[in-house]
Amino acid sequence: MRIIIDAMGGDNAPQEIVKGAVRAKKELGVEVCLVGREEEVKAGLEAEGCADIEIVNATEVITMEDDPSTATRRKKDSSMTVALNLLRDGRGDAVVSAGSTGALLTGATLIVKRIKGIRRAAMAPVLPAGEHGVMLIDCGANVECTAEYLLQFAYMGSFYAKKMMGCENPRVGLLNVGTEDTKGGTLQHQTFELLKKAGDEGRINFVGNVEGTGVFAGAADVVVTDGFTGNVLLKGTEGTIKFMMKALKGVFYKSTANKLAAAVLKKDLAAMKKSMDVNEVGGTAFVGISKPVIKAHGSSDAACIFSAVRQAIAFVEAGVIADIEKNIDYMKLKAEE
Repeated sequence: MRIIIDAMGGDNAPQEIVKGAVRAKKELGVEVCLVGREEEVKAGLEAEGCADIEIVNATEVITMEDDPSTATRRKKDSSMTVALNLLRDGRGDAVVSAGSTGALLTGATLIVKRIKGIRRAAMAPVLPAGEHGVMLIDCGANVECTAEYLLQFAYMGSFYAKKMMGCENPRVGLLNVGTEDTKGGTLQHQTFELLKKAGDEGRINFVGNVEGTGVFAGAADVVVTDGFTGNVLLKGTEGTIKFMMKALKGVFYKSTANKLAAAVLKKDLAAMKKSMDVNEVGGTAFVGISKPVIKAHGSSDAACIFSAVRQAIAFVEAGVIADIEKNIDYMKLKAEE
């Protein structure tokens, strides 16, 4: 297996990206290809004492200041664009990038292309909740959605959760302002009917509407929503986690007795922090693209890149894309509907 890595994407490129790639090659036994400014990447590899990783030269870099909707078209020799072209041409099995989310999604859609029949690709992070985690689909790729988009998100999320998260029969819920069937606006009503029909036919395990509180209470394994609402939930969750960890630290440093208690709980607290660490997850899959594309966190360090490569390998081996392709006819609305 060969993983293509955008060496110039993210806040800590290229050195941390290179370090993560070298570790992935050594520990995961996978071939990696680093795409970026050759001299800079080569210097990074030399610093790591590694000389047997292929470098594909790319002279340009897509920055956060570039318009994401046009970046990969305007900067054809950027590390991100070249990496996606390599994937399209079959010169690798997956792409990992910590670069601009919008540019990567647009580039993946235009260059690698969506799975035939899929209306929109979606971002599908797995939130730290429950035994397996909870997939949130979509979380920002599609601000405006139709009921058909959300129907496809539900199917794609279900396939991903089964193969990647270890959920035998993933419970799919529709994010809403209440659990009653009649809650929400037009989009939620239309989507509810489509998901209920798919559930009645036994194609997905639809459990109904899920409130925000239910997301972390184990109400569903896959939570379906439009990108706007999903992004608000995701960012709110990230902010809450940071606030709670900071507040908890303040409590434990408040007195000598509390410090002693912290020492006793140190191992458990470290495990809890690790379960919420983006470096452990690695990245977010773009579900619906015809080949695996993983978006690593913009502030990725070497550990995060390593985890993203590990996630990419699992995504390739899981066969999620093949499952989507086989079921595409059930995921599209017929003309009369």
